[in-house]
Amino acid sequence: MYPTPYNLRVPKTDDFPATFTTLRALLKPYERYFTVIVNKPGAYYLSTKTSKTVSGAAIWFGGVQINKNYVSFHLMPVYAAPALLKGVSPSLLKRMQGKSCFNFTAIEPSHAKELKALTRKGFVAFKKFQ
Repeated sequence: MYPTPYNLRVPKTDDFPATFTTLRALLKPYERYFTVIVNKPGAYYLSTKTSKTVSGAAIWFGGVQINKNYVSFHLMPVYAAPALLKGVSPSLLKRMQGKSCFNFTAIEPSHAKELKALTRKGFVAFKKFQ
């Protein structure tokens, strides 16, 4: 058997379903305000029911998706209002990829708690924009 080159770490995908469930639970309370555009194993997305955009397109609020190497949690209010990230812990910020996506192989309870509060702040800001 050959050694693994570069000490590649393979994500522990056994944790992905539980991580997905935890992250989806953070968005579920907002279903009554949004349209669930995808709700299937491994993918869950919310968008506006109506839109105030010039094009008339719905605005995506957030979503969770199981990918090959991690579970992604998207929160679009953070993209629109980066000031919402003020006060977020450095350990959660390390999970960010891009401007509105957080990636996890397994989620720590402290990160779930922070994301719950951030989602609430994002919802309040989103409703003011609408």
